Amino acid sequence: MKKFVLITLACLPLFVFAQDGKFTVQGTLGTYNAPAKVYIQYRVEKKVKTDSAILKNGNFQFSGTVTGDPVYANLMFNSKGTRINYKDYKSIYLEKGTITIAGADSLSKATVAGTKANEDNTRYGAALKPINDAYDALEAKKKAATPDQQKSDAFDKENNKAEKAIEAQEAEINKQFIKDNPDSYISMVALEGYAYGADYVDIAPLFEGLSPAVKATKAGKEFAERLPKIKAIALGATAPEFAEADTSGKIVSLSSFRGKYVLIDFWASWCGPCRAENPNVAKAFNRFKGRNFTIIGVSLDQPTGKEKWLKAIHKDGLNWTQVSDLKYWDSKTAALYAVRGIPQNFLLDPNGKIIAKNLRGNDLEEKLEELFGKI
Repeated sequence: MKKFVLITLACLPLFVFAQDGKFTVQGTLGTYNAPAKVYIQYRVEKKVKTDSAILKNGNFQFSGTVTGDPVYANLMFNSKGTRINYKDYKSIYLEKGTITIAGADSLSKATVAGTKANEDNTRYGAALKPINDAYDALEAKKKAATPDQQKSDAFDKENNKAEKAIEAQEAEINKQFIKDNPDSYISMVALEGYAYGADYVDIAPLFEGLSPAVKATKAGKEFAERLPKIKAIALGATAPEFAEADTSGKIVSLSSFRGKYVLIDFWASWCGPCRAENPNVAKAFNRFKGRNFTIIGVSLDQPTGKEKWLKAIHKDGLNWTQVSDLKYWDSKTAALYAVRGIPQNFLLDPNGKIIAKNLRGNDLEEKLEELFGKI
């Protein structure tokens, strides 16, 4: 993709990506007919919108209007037309214009073309294909292992090492895509993915390198507002103070743990990856809790989810301080720490300085061994 020169950008309106208007999704999927259906699902503000179309000689169509940034959506196919099938889907971006879908027998293998965001997203997806293939291969290896192998610490460490290598490769691909495509809305998508595992010193230059048009999108403006918070939780920074109610309603402050190594662990009872990670966190806690180390869990459970939160704490053996304002993604502490995905954690030294982030799998134990020695 050609990059705009600065003088050209100066002449362009800053709402290049805010293409309010009608979108049309025109698709062909083999020669299917009724009762086969394609479903579409996307968010309008905070509400999920779902629609469906019956296929006729393989053809289907959706139309509507969009306002502001391209809207992330999922198309899902069910040959019986009975319900949404999340196994065969294709992710697209709804924006002004005509989006073309073409597939032989499944949406997952269909091609997408017709608008800038979708064409850029196709290139982005192609760049990430080796990453997805590597994750699939790693998952297949885990499933093929015997029960004894799956319980082995050596097996866990081997898989953790492989996963970290894939994550590092994924970060480099995201970074390169952003650098190569400063005037693409999809670079904001890639930056959000990259920011999850990166530090401020790497994130800020990538955002600054984006075109004025991309920065002027809603996503760009929101990211710019979040950057100071990302800086505040950079490695070496003093972790921002917070105070939340624990399971009994008592207010607990982060500063009350000063003098200890503290892991701030963001999770939720409804979060599958969090629940899968909890055994690793519990193992590290039980091993090092006598070594000036503790954990404060911050849950993003929902306003009506206190009972589920308490049950998950008990079931997963999370025997450390747990707090939550039960505001889901509106959690004040999550916002303070620029948390956009969970599980996520921050390790603090006794002075409250952030010394590590996102320690998953065996990483947490290895870091604690580095600090306290092997037990």
